[in-house]
Amino acid sequence: MWIPTEHEKYGVVLASFRGTVQHGLPLEIGDTVQILEKCEGWYRGFILKNPNTKGIFPCSYIHLKSAHIKNKGQFETVIPTEDSVITEMTSTLRDWGAMWKQLYVKNEGDLFHRLWHVMNEILDLRRQVLVGHLTNDRMRDVKQHITARLDWGNEQLCLDLVPRREFSMVDPDEISVTELYRLMEHRHRKKDTPVPASTHHLFVNMKSLMGANLGEELEVFFHIYDGRENKPISERFFVRLNKTGVPKSPEKTERQCTLFVDLGSSDLRKDVYIVVHIVRIGRMGTGEKKSLCSVQYRRPFGCAVVSIADLLTADSKDDHLLKVYSCTTESEWHQIHENLIKKASSRYNLSGSNTGLSVALQLLHGDIDQLRREYLVLFKRGVSITRKLGFSDVIMPGEMRNDLYITLERGEFEKGGKSVARNVEVTVYVLDIDGQILKSHVAAGSGEPGGDDYHSLVLYHNNTPRWAEHVKLPIPVDMFRGSHVRFEFRHCSTKDKGEKKLFGYSFVPLMQEDGRTLPDGTHELIIHKCEENANLGECSRYIKLPFSKTNLPANNQTLKSTKESFWITSFLCSTKLTQNGDMLDLLKWRAHPERINDSLSKLKEIDGSEIVKFLQDTLDTLFGILDESSKRYGLKVFDSLVHIINLLQDSKFQHFKPVMDTYIESHFAGALSYRDLIKVLKWYVDRIVEAEHQDHIQQVLKASEYIFKYIIQSRRLYSLATGGQNEDEFRICVHELFMSIRFFLSQENKAACPVTQTQAVFLRTFPAIYAELLKIFTVREVAGFVRETLASLPTTAQSECPLEAVKLQCIAKTVESQLYTNPESRCVLVPVVLRLLQAHMQEQRELVMCARILTSMLSLIKKEETGTPEPVMSEEVELIVDSLLGVLLRTILEITNRPQPAGSSLRLQFQDVTGEFVGCLLALLREMSDRHYQQLLQSFTSKEDLRDFLLQIFTVFRILIRPEMFPKDWTVMRLVTNNVIITTVLYLSDALRKNFLNDKFDYKVWDSYFYLSVIFINQPCLQLESFSPSKRKRILEKYGDMRVMMGCEIFSMWQNLGEHKLNFIPAMIGPFLEVTLVPQPDLRNVMIPIFHDMMDWEQRRSGNFKQVEAKLIDKLDSLMSEGKGDETYRELFNSIIPLFGPYPSLLKKIERETWRESGISLIATVTRLMERLLDYRDCMKLGEVDGKKIGCTVSLLNFYKTELNKEEMYIRYIHKLYDLHLKAQNYTEASYTLLLYDELLEWSERPLREFLNYPMQSEWQRKECLHLTIVQNFDRGKCWENGIILCRELADQYESFYDYRNLSKMRMMEASLYDKIMDQQRLEPEFFRVGFYGKKFPFFLRNKEFVCRGHDYERLEAFQQRMLNEFPYAIAMQHVNQPDQTIYQAEAQYLQIYAVTPIPESQDVLQRDGVPDNIKSFYKFNHIWRFRYDRPFHKGTKDKENEFKSLWVERTTLTLVQSLPGISRWFEVDKRELVEVSPLENAIEVIENKNLQLRTLISQCQSRQMQNVNPLTMCLNGVVDAAVNGGLARYQEAFFVKDYVMNHPEDGDKITRLRELMFEQAHILEYGLAVHEKYVPQDMRPLHKKLVDQFHLMKSSLGIQEFPAYVRASPVHFTNGSPRTCRNSVPNIISPEGGRGGVARRSPLSYPAANRYSSSSLSSQASNEVSNITGQSESSDEVFNMQPSPSTSSLSSNHSASPNVTSSAPSSARGSPQLADKHKHCRDNTCLSPRDRPVSAVFPNPLDPAQRASSHQMGDATLPRSDPNLSAPDKDKVKEGMRPFQCPPVPPRGLLTGSSVKNMRSQSPVLTSRSPQKNTLPPFTPSPTECPSAGLVSASPVLSGSYSSGISSLSRCSVSDASATEYGTLGADHGPASAAALALPLGVPNSASEEREVRRENKTPPPYSVYERNNPCRRPVPLPHSLSVPPAAQSSSCSSSSSQADPPALPPKPHQLRTSSMKLDSSASLSSDPRVTRPRPLPRKVSQL
Repeated sequence: MWIPTEHEKYGVVLASFRGTVQHGLPLEIGDTVQILEKCEGWYRGFILKNPNTKGIFPCSYIHLKSAHIKNKGQFETVIPTEDSVITEMTSTLRDWGAMWKQLYVKNEGDLFHRLWHVMNEILDLRRQVLVGHLTNDRMRDVKQHITARLDWGNEQLCLDLVPRREFSMVDPDEISVTELYRLMEHRHRKKDTPVPASTHHLFVNMKSLMGANLGEELEVFFHIYDGRENKPISERFFVRLNKTGVPKSPEKTERQCTLFVDLGSSDLRKDVYIVVHIVRIGRMGTGEKKSLCSVQYRRPFGCAVVSIADLLTADSKDDHLLKVYSCTTESEWHQIHENLIKKASSRYNLSGSNTGLSVALQLLHGDIDQLRREYLVLFKRGVSITRKLGFSDVIMPGEMRNDLYITLERGEFEKGGKSVARNVEVTVYVLDIDGQILKSHVAAGSGEPGGDDYHSLVLYHNNTPRWAEHVKLPIPVDMFRGSHVRFEFRHCSTKDKGEKKLFGYSFVPLMQEDGRTLPDGTHELIIHKCEENANLGECSRYIKLPFSKTNLPANNQTLKSTKESFWITSFLCSTKLTQNGDMLDLLKWRAHPERINDSLSKLKEIDGSEIVKFLQDTLDTLFGILDESSKRYGLKVFDSLVHIINLLQDSKFQHFKPVMDTYIESHFAGALSYRDLIKVLKWYVDRIVEAEHQDHIQQVLKASEYIFKYIIQSRRLYSLATGGQNEDEFRICVHELFMSIRFFLSQENKAACPVTQTQAVFLRTFPAIYAELLKIFTVREVAGFVRETLASLPTTAQSECPLEAVKLQCIAKTVESQLYTNPESRCVLVPVVLRLLQAHMQEQRELVMCARILTSMLSLIKKEETGTPEPVMSEEVELIVDSLLGVLLRTILEITNRPQPAGSSLRLQFQDVTGEFVGCLLALLREMSDRHYQQLLQSFTSKEDLRDFLLQIFTVFRILIRPEMFPKDWTVMRLVTNNVIITTVLYLSDALRKNFLNDKFDYKVWDSYFYLSVIFINQPCLQLESFSPSKRKRILEKYGDMRVMMGCEIFSMWQNLGEHKLNFIPAMIGPFLEVTLVPQPDLRNVMIPIFHDMMDWEQRRSGNFKQVEAKLIDKLDSLMSEGKGDETYRELFNSIIPLFGPYPSLLKKIERETWRESGISLIATVTRLMERLLDYRDCMKLGEVDGKKIGCTVSLLNFYKTELNKEEMYIRYIHKLYDLHLKAQNYTEASYTLLLYDELLEWSERPLREFLNYPMQSEWQRKECLHLTIVQNFDRGKCWENGIILCRELADQYESFYDYRNLSKMRMMEASLYDKIMDQQRLEPEFFRVGFYGKKFPFFLRNKEFVCRGHDYERLEAFQQRMLNEFPYAIAMQHVNQPDQTIYQAEAQYLQIYAVTPIPESQDVLQRDGVPDNIKSFYKFNHIWRFRYDRPFHKGTKDKENEFKSLWVERTTLTLVQSLPGISRWFEVDKRELVEVSPLENAIEVIENKNLQLRTLISQCQSRQMQNVNPLTMCLNGVVDAAVNGGLARYQEAFFVKDYVMNHPEDGDKITRLRELMFEQAHILEYGLAVHEKYVPQDMRPLHKKLVDQFHLMKSSLGIQEFPAYVRASPVHFTNGSPRTCRNSVPNIISPEGGRGGVARRSPLSYPAANRYSSSSLSSQASNEVSNITGQSESSDEVFNMQPSPSTSSLSSNHSASPNVTSSAPSSARGSPQLADKHKHCRDNTCLSPRDRPVSAVFPNPLDPAQRASSHQMGDATLPRSDPNLSAPDKDKVKEGMRPFQCPPVPPRGLLTGSSVKNMRSQSPVLTSRSPQKNTLPPFTPSPTECPSAGLVSASPVLSGSYSSGISSLSRCSVSDASATEYGTLGADHGPASAAALALPLGVPNSASEEREVRRENKTPPPYSVYERNNPCRRPVPLPHSLSVPPAAQSSSCSSSSSQADPPALPPKPHQLRTSSMKLDSSASLSSDPRVTRPRPLPRKVSQL
C-alpha cells in the first residue's frame, strides 16, 4: 500500500534507472527527485526538472537529503536544507552545461574552453565544501571564490545577475525592494569598477647575476628610491651571492625573497625606481694576484636601476634582466644611481654584454593580511619584510617599531704623512650604557640577520670618500638611554701584509639627557685621533668628549678648526621614543607646573605622529590637569582635547579612533570632568551668534561626538561612584546645552554667513551623539531632543544654501541610526523626517539624499515586519503614503523626462537616484494593504485629482517597464517590479470602473490603462518561452504567468466599456494585436474575441469595418517585421470565427450578424498577409542575400499593391527589394524595382514630404533623381537599351525647360550607352524552370513553378547546387514529369529543376540581316514571357532500321506572369501548354535550323564579320560529310515513301515543304562552297576539294541533277558583299507557283540568323551537330546521350545546338552508351542538363491552333507559311497580300514624344505595325526563271505546317514564333477591316505617298521597348510602364491598318510648356481601345510620398 512519506521527501539519483516496469519513471544519474509516496522498497514521485511526469522508482537508487517542506499537502514544495551556495552551484552548473555545448556548436572555442576550466574548478570547490573539513576562514574564502566564478560565468553567458548577501542568494520576497535594488546595484558596480587598492607591495626574488664569473663573493643591495626627492624611501634588502653569482643560501628563501611593504599609491610613479647596488668582497684591485693579500675588502662593483612604473605594464610572471653598469670613477660611486636615472649611463661601462641581474619582480595590491591569505605559499615558504623608511600612510595602533637608520655620508681625512691618499674603511659599532657592544644590532639590510658591526666600502686612495651607505640599528627602547654608536676609521694598506690600521674614531650618543633622542638630520662628527693599539673598549674615556662640531662650546677652537670631519645622517622611526621636547614637557607637567600653560599652547604645533604615539599618556595628562586646576586651565585643556580629537579625523590617524574609544571605556577616570566639559561647550555655543571668527568654534563642534562621549562616560563614572547623585542637575545642564544649540540652529542667515557654516558643522556631527545620549536618557527623551533640534532648523529653503544638503545628511544619518530603528522613537521622528523630505522632493532639490533617506526608511519597514505590531507598521506606511506617494510619482516623472547629464560620473549619479526612487516606490506599493489602497482612493476630494493620480501612476509604471530602466541582466528586479505593478493595477482598475464609466467616462485614463497593460504583457522579461526550462519553472512557481493575469484584466475591463468601446476603435487595434502575437495560448484565447467585438461595434457605427481592416494590416506588418508572431498564431487568427467556443453568446451573436461574410473575408485577407509576413521574416533571418529573400519580398510587395492597395507599404517594400538587389548585385532587377516607384510619380511640381531616405522635395526632383539612379543601375547591369529610354525622357524634360547644361550631359550619357552596346561584350544568361513542391516550403513558393534567370556563367549544375544550398532540406527530383498529389501534400521539400529556352518577342530585329550580334543578344534574352522545353519520345513501334519514323517531341511552353528580367530573377509560371510535334514536323525544323545556320555563317563570311573561315568550314564539312553517310536519305526513306504518303494524306504540304528544304539545303551548300572557295586559306584547299567532291556525291544520292526553278535563282543579293548597302532593294524572289502568285519565300541565305552563334563561334561542336543532323544512325537513343565537344567560345559552347538537340535527324553511329530498353519508348525522360537534354526550337507546336500564326519574316525573301486558323479564302488573301521587300534600318529614335512614360501609357497597347506587309505595297515583278517544277516539287503549292527557324527541334538556339510585329496574328475571328486590308491585289501599284508610308511604317519597334502582354486570360500584373510597349495580342486581336495608331508626333518644341508636352494624345489614349486591360491604378495620394 502506498503511504505518503513524512521525512523522505528529497533525494539525488545514484544510478540511472530505465523505468521499464509499469508506471516506472526513467531516471538519470544526478537527477534530483521529489518523493511523494513509499511502498515496499519503491518510491513514487517526480523529477524536479519535469514535475508533470510522475512515476515509481526503487528506493536503493536514491540518496536521501534533508529538506524543508512548504505548503505541505498536494501542492507542497521541497527546498533542500543544504548550503545555499551548494544549491546555487548545482543549478547553475546544470544551466551552463546545456549552453556550454552550444558554444561548441557556435564555434566560440575560446569561451568554450575557459568555461570548461571554470566548471571544473567550481566542481572541485564544491567537493571541498561538501566534505566539510575546511576551517571557517578557509570556507569563507572558498565560497567567495565560488561566487566570483559563478558571477563570471553568468556574465559571459549573458545570464541574470544574482543578488547575494554574504555569498548566499537572496530571496527578493524576504527583503525590501529598496534593499534588493541596493544589493543588485552593489553587485553591478562591483562587476563594473573594482575598488583600487590603496596599499601596494613589491615582491622581489633575487635569482642570480648572469654572465659574471669574478671568482669573488658579492653583496647585492636593493632599495626603492624617489627620483623626484632624490632620497631612498625604503630600507635596503641585502642578498649575499657566492663566487658563481647565485645566492649563498638557496634553501633559505627569506634570504633571497623580500616584500617591500606599505607603498602608497603615490609611490607608483614613473620617477620611483628600484635601485640595486652590487659590492664585491675581495682584493683591492680586480687584477691583483691572489697571493698578494689575504685580507678581504668591500669594493664597489656595479649598479642597476628599473622604474616601478615599468612593472605596472610588464607581464608580472616574467623574470627581469637588469643591466649592470660598473663605476670606473670611484669618487662618483655615491651618485651612480642618480646618473643612471638621469639617463647619463654613457660615462659607465656595462659589466658585459650578457651580464645582468636576473630578478623576479611583482607588484601585489591590498593590505598585508589579505596578501597572507591570497599568497599563502609565498609566506609559508619564507619571505623577508623590507619596510618603508618612516611610517606608512596609515599608522595602525599597536604597531611596535623602534628603528634608527644611520647613513654613512662622507668623510674628510688628512694624508697622515702619506704620499698618496688613504684607503679608508669605517667600522660601525653600537654600545650600551656599560660600554658593551650590542650583539646583532647592526643590520646592513633585511634578508640577512643583524651583525655586531658593519664595515663600509673601501674607496681606493680617497681622502674625501663618499659612501652613502645605509645601516639599520634596531635597538630596543629600554636600551636607548645611555647607548651610543661608535665609528672607527682604518687605513687599508695595499702592501703585502694588507693590514688595516686604526687612525681615528667618532661617536654619537642616541639619547640626550632630557630624554629626547638624537634628532633626525645630518650630523658633522668630530674625528678623534688614536693609534692602532688604543684601548677603545673603555668608553668612559671618551664618552664625555664632544662628539659633534655643532655642539662644541665656543671656547673649544682646537677641535673646531680641525680639517678632519665625518658626516652621518640619522633618522628615527619609533612608536615609543620622541625627539620633541615640548611633548616631553607636557608629559612631565607635574615636574614643571609653571610650564603647563606653555606646554598646552605648544601642543597644537607638535607633529600628529608624535601625539598619537603617546595618545593615552597625553589624554591622562590633560584630564589630570583639568581635575587639579579646572578653573585655571579648563579652557586650555578643552581646546587641547578638541585638537587631539580632530587630529584623529585625519585619514593618516583615523585608525587611532578605536584607541581613544578603548581609552574612554577602560582607562578614562575623570568622574568630575563632565561639569567642566558641558560648561565650556555651552560657553562656546552661546558665543556662536556674536563671534566674528567661527573657525575655532567650528573645530569645537566638529569634535562634539567625542566631547559627548567624555561627558557621558564621566557622568556614568560619577553616578557609579556616588550612587546617582546630582542626576537632576546633570539633566538640567544637558537641557540647557540643547536649548543653546537650538537657539543657534534657529538663526536664519545668508548662505555665505559664517554662522550658517557653523550650523552645518554641528549638523554633520549631531547624529553621532544619539548613541551616547541613549546610555543615560530614555529612547523617548533622546527622540524628543532630536525632534526639537531638527524642528528648530530654519524652514525657508534656499537652493544654493549648503545647509540644505547638510540638513538632509543629518536626517539620513538619523534614519540610519540605532535611535530610529526603535519603533517607540520612530513614531516621534517620522513626521519631522517626512516633512523635510516632502519639502525637498517637491522642489526637486538634493534628490540623491532624499532617495537615500527614503530607501532606509522603507528597508526598515520590511525588516521590522515580523517583530513589530501590525497597527504600528500600518500607521507608518499610511503616513508615508499620505506624505510622499504623490510627490514620489512626480519626482520619478520629472527625473526620467529630464535630459541625462553629459559627464559619466554625473550620469551614474542620475541613474542611481532614478533607481533608488523606483525602488522606494515599489517598496511602498508592496507594503500597502487593501486598507491603504482604500484610504488612498478615498483621500482624493475630486474626480480631477483621482484622474491626475491615475494618469501619473500609469505613466510611471510605463516608465518602469522600459528596457533601459534596469541593466539587461537584472531579471530578478524586473520580475519584482512587474509583480508590484500588476498587484497595484488590479486595485486601481476598480477605481477606474467605479469613477470613469458611463456618463463620467474619461477616454484619457482608460487609454492610459490599456496602453500600460499592453506594454506590460509585451515586456521581454515576461516572455517565458525564451527562457531555459529551469528559469521558466522558477518564475512560474514564484509569480505565475503575469501576462495571462493582465490579459484577463484587459478583457474584463473591455467588457465593462459598453458603447464606449467605439472610442478605442481603431486606436487600440494595433496594441491589442501586439498582445495576441505573444505565443501564449491562454492569453491569445482571451484577447482574440476583442477583435470580434471591435468589428461588431465598428459595423454598427459605420456599416463596415474598413478602419479595423486598415489598422490591422498596418500594425501586423510592423509587428511581424519586429519578429513577433508564429505559425500557430496564423492558424489561430484564421480560426477566429470558430474560435468562440468558450463564448456561446458571442457565437450566437455572430451567426445573427449580417456582416459575417465580410468578417470572414477580412480574416482571410489578414491570414494571407500573415502568411507572407511570416515567410518574409523567416527569410530575412538567413545570412546572405538570396533568391528566397527576394522572392518573398516580391510576393509581399505585390500583395500590398494588388490585394490591399496600401501604397505606402508598397513603396516601402519596393525600396527593401531594391536594397536586396543591390546587395546581391542584381543591378538590372534593382532598376526594374525602382521603376515601380518611378511609375507612381509625375513630372509635376507638387511638394513631397520627407520619406525613407528622400528629403523634402518636389515630385519632379524626386522623379529626376529616380531616373538617374535607374539609368545608373541599368548601366551597371549592362541593360543599356532600357537606360536609353529613360535618358531620352529626361532629355525631353531638360529640353522643355531649356536646361541645356543637363540636356548636354544627358545626350552624352545616351551616346555613351550606345557605345557600350556596340563595344562591350554581354554574357547570355541561362534560364531554369524550378518547381517547389511540398508543404514545407514558404507560402510564396509552395507547390508553384517558376522560371529563373541564372547568374553570369551559371550552368544547370551550379544552379541546382545553389538552390539546394538555399533549401538545405530539399530533395532534388530526378525526372521532369509533373508531380502527383502525394508530392504536393507531403510534409517535405521537393525541388524539380531543368533548363528552358527563351522564346523572344522581338522577331523583327532578330531576323534582320546585318544587325550586329551585340544588338541582337539583348532581344534574345530580355522581355521574355514564354519559355520552352522539349522532350523526345517514340510513339508506337520503333523502326529499328529508321527510328525517325516514330520520333516525336513533347513540347512544353511556359508563360510567366511577368517578363524576365523584371523586379525579380524569377517569376511564377502563369500558363503551361503541352503539344506534341510529329516526326515529319520535327524533320522540317531540323533542316530549317541547319539551313539558317548555314545562311548565317555564309553571310558573316561574306560581310567579313568572321575573323577566319573555320566555323563555315566545319559547318559545311558536317553537313556534306553526314550526307554522304546517308543523312538526308533517312528522311527520304521515312517520309517520301509511298506507304507514308498514302497513310498520311494530311501531311502532303509538309512533305512538300521537307522536299523544298532539302533542295534548299543543297542549293545553300553549293553557294556556300563557292563562298568558301573564295576565302579558304591555302593550307585548307585539300579539305575544300574533298568537300566539293562529297557534295557531288550528296547531290547524286538525293537524285538532284538540276535545281528546281524556285531555288535556282541566286541565293544572295548583296552589293559589294555588304548586307547593309542593299537593305532596301527589292529582292528577286521566285514563286514556285509562277503566275498563280504563291507565297513569297526568302532566298536561302537571306534568312535571318536567329540562332545563338556569335561571330566568334569556332566550335568543333558545329560540325558534330551538322553531322548529327544529316548523318545516319542505327539508333537515335545513342544521340540522346552524346556529349558535345568543348567549344572555343563561351557563347557558342553555352548556346549552340547540342548533339542531343539535333538528334531527331538521322545521325552517323557514335560510340554512345545505350539507354536501357525500358526507357527507349518512355515519355518520362530524366531531367537533363542543358547540353544533355533535348530542347525544341523556339516556336510552339504548329499543330496548336492557339500558337500557330502566319509568319511574315523580313529579309530578302519570305518563306511560305500557312495558318490553319484561317479559312480558305483568308488564306488566299494572305497569299495575295504578301509582298517581299527589305526592312529599313533600326531607327535611332522613334516612339517617344515628350515624356516617354506619358506617351507610352497614352498609346494603344495594340502596337503600330512595324512590319512591311501592309495593304499598300510596292509593285513586284516575278523572276523570269519562275516556272512550275516536276519531280520532287510537284506537290501541293500550299505548304501547311508551322514555319520554324531551322535548328533542330530540340535546339535551345532558336527564334520565336510569329510575333505581333509581323502582321499581327491572323485568326478566324479577325474583323472585316483586317481581312479587307489583306485582300488587296498584289500587283496594284500605289501612289508615292503610299510608298513613303511604307518606308515610314517599315521600321521595327525601337530596340529598347519592354513589352507588356495583355493576355485577357492572365490577371494583370503591374509592370514598369515607362519601359512597356504592349505587343498585339497573339491570338485575340489583329493589328490592321484601320486599328493602328498614327505615328507619334514629333518631340515638343522647347518653348512649349512642360504641361503641354505631357498632354495625352486623344487619338492614342489608352482608353480609346476598350480591348486593353490595365492594372488597377494606385490612388493619387502618392504625392505625399
